[in-house]
Amino acid sequence: MAVKLNKKAYDFAKKLISEGKVVRDERDDWSEAAPSASRENTFIENNGYAEYSNWHLGVDDDKPDDTKGHYSFPFGDFTKVRRGGVISLESRGAQNDHTDIARAAKDLLNRIDAD
Repeated sequence: MAVKLNKKAYDFAKKLISEGKVVRDERDDWSEAAPSASRENTFIENNGYAEYSNWHLGVDDDKPDDTKGHYSFPFGDFTKVRRGGVISLESRGAQNDHTDIARAAKDLLNRIDAD
């Protein structure tokens, strides 16, 4: 899998954090807060894949960009950045040798916790 950092999503997350659009939850809360497949499908129907991509720090250029499989490492609930989601993707990125994604997630976490 050729997953790389989605710079556009990283910049989008930083903007949301600077605007205070953050839920300061814990890692365990992410399993409840992460959008369901049905919610993802509705979001894509209403907003398209370009907007959907904003909510994922990872992209896989080996998969078509008009599929959910192209996007990975979600960090929010389509309204706010979720601290629990960022913590989760930081550890997943590190475990799977996606150091650029893990580093970006660590930076986002530091920005969230700085407030």
